[in-house]
Amino acid sequence: MAERVAVMFTEEQVDARIRELGAQISRDYEGKTIHLICVLKGGSFYLCELAKRITVPVTLDFMSVSSYGSSTKSSGVVRIVKDLDQSIEGRDVLVVEDIVDSGRTLSYLLPLMKDRGPASVKLTTLLDKPDRRETDVHVDYTGFAIPDKFVVGYGLDYDQKYRNLPFIGEMIFE
Repeated sequence: MAERVAVMFTEEQVDARIRELGAQISRDYEGKTIHLICVLKGGSFYLCELAKRITVPVTLDFMSVSSYGSSTKSSGVVRIVKDLDQSIEGRDVLVVEDIVDSGRTLSYLLPLMKDRGPASVKLTTLLDKPDRRETDVHVDYTGFAIPDKFVVGYGLDYDQKYRNLPFIGEMIFE
C-alpha cells in the first residue's frame, strides 16, 4: 500500500494559531507560573512552540503514555511509559497534547494528575477530533478541531514517521 501526505494546515496557519493560544494562556495565567506537562512524543513539537509564546513564567515536565503502538487506531489500553520527574502538588498544571482523539488516554491521565494535588489542571491540544470521542474530555485550549482523518506532522506520526513535517497533513493510503 502506498502512502502520501496531503496538507491540512500549513506551517504558517499552525504558527499563527499557536501564537493566539500563547497569548490567551498568558492572559488566563497572569501573575502565575504554569507547569507545562508534555505528553510525549507527539506533544513535544507543540510544547516547544507554545512555551516560546507564553509570557508568564513556565516550568516543564514530561510524561509518556501509549495507546497506539504501530496502528492508526488506538488500542484502548493506556500505559505509562515515563512518569513525571517532579511533584505537581500546589502547581497550576497545563497538560500539553498533540491530539485528542477517542479521549481514552486523557480520561485516564487527567484524573491521575488531579489526584496528585495540583492547584489546577487544564488541557491544551493542538488538534481535536470531537467526532472520535468515546469518553468525555474537556479541552480548555484547542488549536484546531479536525474531522475524523488520520493526520501527521508537527509531532504526529504514522509508525514513527512524518513527525518532523512542519505542517499538519492527512495521511492518504492508496
